[in-house]
Amino acid sequence: MTVCYVLEPRQCHNGSLEKELDLDFDLLAKQHKDAVYRQMIRVCGNREDAEDVLIEALLKAYRHLDQLRESAAFRAWLAQIAKRVCWQLKEREALLPLLQLSTLEDEGREVAGSEPPPDAQLAQQQMKGLLNEAIDALPALYRPVYELCDVENLRGDEVAQKLGISRAAMKSRLHRARDMVRAHLDAALAG
Repeated sequence: MTVCYVLEPRQCHNGSLEKELDLDFDLLAKQHKDAVYRQMIRVCGNREDAEDVLIEALLKAYRHLDQLRESAAFRAWLAQIAKRVCWQLKEREALLPLLQLSTLEDEGREVAGSEPPPDAQLAQQQMKGLLNEAIDALPALYRPVYELCDVENLRGDEVAQKLGISRAAMKSRLHRARDMVRAHLDAALAG
């Protein structure tokens, strides 16, 4: 059954247009909702938002069914409505932190900074100093391997090639260097 062209109710014969539209909408919605849902998963990025968007899009489509010219275009029309709903949802989510910030400022509350508290900064500086002491205390044979691998984050092959040693020797020296650094840090923190 195809009701392609939507007429004004006064132009409809026997007043049966609304019943036909309801039947067609149910049929079209059942036929196309799964395909549009799969599209919305890709557009929205997750299943929960896609479900919400599809429900909202179906409601909007039903309310504005009189704007649909051909039932063959229903899937594309519903998908377009759903995309708009998804974009509106994403815009609201993007604005939410700003709205919350505005609310906090309106209430006279301070907004927490992104920096860690001063005591945490001090602890971090002290830990950095202890780590530098531990690295400086490493014997000359182990220090370059540790610095290249764990400080500069170079790959093992690159470190071995830079130092002119085998990969096995590099791994052995790195393991020993890490043990010495750990022992130095443990001793410094215990005492």
